[in-house]
Amino acid sequence: MSDRRPNGHWESVILPRAALIVASYETPVGLRQLYYRVLSEGLLRNTTPEYKQLSSRTAALRRTDEFPALIDRTRTIIRRPSWTSPEAARRALKKQYRVDRTEGQEWSIYLGVEKAGIIEQLRLWFEGPLGIPILPLGGYSSESFEREIVTHDAEHDRPSVLLYAGDLDASGEDIERNFLAHTDFDESKKVALTFEQAEQYELPPMPGKATDPRAARFEAKYGRLFQIEVDALDPNVLRELFADAIAAYWDDDAYQAVLEREASEREQV
Repeated sequence: MSDRRPNGHWESVILPRAALIVASYETPVGLRQLYYRVLSEGLLRNTTPEYKQLSSRTAALRRTDEFPALIDRTRTIIRRPSWTSPEAARRALKKQYRVDRTEGQEWSIYLGVEKAGIIEQLRLWFEGPLGIPILPLGGYSSESFEREIVTHDAEHDRPSVLLYAGDLDASGEDIERNFLAHTDFDESKKVALTFEQAEQYELPPMPGKATDPRAARFEAKYGRLFQIEVDALDPNVLRELFADAIAAYWDDDAYQAVLEREASEREQV
């Protein structure tokens, strides 16, 4: 079967649907995350040529403002902030001022995520308003990152919990196991993606990688080798899953007290 689809199919079906998917997000979306959403709806095949087609076709339309903007998390302009005057700097500081919004909480909550495409969503949903730290694992974490997390966790005299989202495949499950083995969380929960969620939201499986050294263990557990990307999950569903998981450990009274103190102190800046 050819990996190339007729231009008419791209223009009449795939690209309009892809644009609607991007527009449905309240947060910025990357190309790879969009690809897996389109893939989960059966509009594309999981092949390199079709991924490249999505990339090149949306890029051409984005350059003429005919397709919603996507973000590139690997490239940005590197520059120091500057201000037009001392007063502008003071206004900026006042706007940015905030305290640790997790003060007074019984638990230290950490949001772990395997995929880079989800980091921005978690940041805007939870790190921004609640101050809950995000751990971008990006595959198997490094020793230095693990050490940083252990040190950060030790600075708070309270138990800690990891709420994790990763792919449903051989590596995705093992990344969580490996990370927990080298950190000191008191509890952990896989928020997504589970086998039950994949069935509930009808996410189509793709062929698993037989070369993965963890493939045999995964196949023994599920009876077959497959992979489903957590990126394929609707963002509204993912947000609700995380929000429900956080609620089990979150003290809203303590949070409201911190917000009141922060507002008062900001006026003093």
